[in-house]
Amino acid sequence: MDYQKITKDWIHDFVIRHNLCPFAKKPFVQNTIRYALYEGTDWEALALLFQKEATFLKNSANSSTETTIIIIPNALNGFNDYLDFLAFANRLIFALRLEGELQIASFHPDYQFDGTEKMDVTNHTNRSPFPLLHLLKEESVTQALAHYDEPESIPERNMETMKRVFGEEKGRS
Repeated sequence: MDYQKITKDWIHDFVIRHNLCPFAKKPFVQNTIRYALYEGTDWEALALLFQKEATFLKNSANSSTETTIIIIPNALNGFNDYLDFLAFANRLIFALRLEGELQIASFHPDYQFDGTEKMDVTNHTNRSPFPLLHLLKEESVTQALAHYDEPESIPERNMETMKRVFGEEKGRS
């Protein structure tokens, strides 16, 4: 299975198409997204890959690598396991002294925001084909947000988009 292609298709056909992240199109089109595939199931090996990718991203020029997506198709399939590893990865960012330089955006097939029901359509804003850890340079995030009016409205707008998208799909069935 071509996990990278599936992930790229999801970014193009879902994230960009529905403008869930107004900053996704530029690095996607400019091909400055690095994709790292971890096909194992061992947390220790995944942590080592995470460390390697975080260090690589921190040291890379934005013109070559703006962001990194770690694709994890065979591990962290349970959402609670994913959340546990995400918490560990955030502690690892701190241990690597990358706090303030990198941040993680989280995506999972069973993503569920705190306080929502599992089937709430708004959870789809962070649902992906596989567990993903999206490493972002904070400098890039800050620059992108500076050119976007009312960035605090993005989550609410995305939730409304998901209600509209999934409401339309239900209406067609």
